[in-house]
Amino acid sequence: MKKIKGRMDESILVCVYYGPNGERLIKRGHKLAQIMDCPLYVLTVDQKPYDEFDAEKSGYIERWKELCDDLDVDEFLIRDNESRSSVKAIKEVAHNLNITQIIIGQSPQNRWEEITKGSFVNVLLRELTFIDIHIVSIDRTLKGEDDTSYEKGVRGFLQKDGDTYRLRFTRSKDNLYEGIFYKEIGTDFNNGIFKFVNNRGKTCQVHVTDDKVTGKMKEPPNVKK
Repeated sequence: MKKIKGRMDESILVCVYYGPNGERLIKRGHKLAQIMDCPLYVLTVDQKPYDEFDAEKSGYIERWKELCDDLDVDEFLIRDNESRSSVKAIKEVAHNLNITQIIIGQSPQNRWEEITKGSFVNVLLRELTFIDIHIVSIDRTLKGEDDTSYEKGVRGFLQKDGDTYRLRFTRSKDNLYEGIFYKEIGTDFNNGIFKFVNNRGKTCQVHVTDDKVTGKMKEPPNVKK
């Protein structure tokens, strides 16, 4: 049986999108909710239907649900198959639940929004009046499944190079994609991971070896060769 909250004039919404940082945000929200003794909700928004989530995203969802159960979060909400922007979905949920505090992560995911649609944080601040927004800084260093460590992400670009793509770090009319490059620690070459958003709004990740993308990468139909 859940403890009855002492303050119902305050309520907290944690917004998680993808990756292990979601657990950190949920724990931060739980700590704040304990201090304020108020309701806590967790929300994730995705344009895809739930049954089309890949195994990695589904795995994160399950871990978030388990953590929410362990922490007695009032409700874990999934807004899947969402045709509107994530800001619009967050705004609707915040209004329906009388949210007064929102927690989001300042991470590379927000950079994707900024690249394609403008600053996510700025848009959220304009839309959500009379709501306090807590922006939690997320470390932009990565650690791979094989324990490979990566340096802090830097802005990069991909250019077509024959049957593959080449990594560049300067703006040019020949650049097809803009994103964040994470270089492997301990290498003198540009080996690592490049993350970007394609022209259909999908977040993609490719491996880079000696400045070149390894493996095949499908191009959206509207990319001109």
